[in-house]
Amino acid sequence: MIRTIKKWVMIGMVGLTTLCVASPAFARSISLKDAGVALWVFVVIGAAIILLQLVPAAILFFSFIGTTSAMVLKGKKVKEEKEAETGVLTEVEAARAK
Repeated sequence: MIRTIKKWVMIGMVGLTTLCVASPAFARSISLKDAGVALWVFVVIGAAIILLQLVPAAILFFSFIGTTSAMVLKGKKVKEEKEAETGVLTEVEAARAK
């Protein structure tokens, strides 16, 4: 019982904090005309870091696509090979006894 009360109090506090911070009193515009060089360096480095994350993401994505397509295609090949091995031979000649 106490755990659920604490949980609801926590949810209520988070909700009230969110409502207070989202009020127009805390809303401020950012003036970029007074921004210094440090801000632009921060923005450029941040953008570069975000774009560099695309490299391993692309490697993992294409690796996943290659692995799954190879598994699917190999599965079909194995089925075809098994069917070919177990297939009925049409032109079989009887062995001649000497």
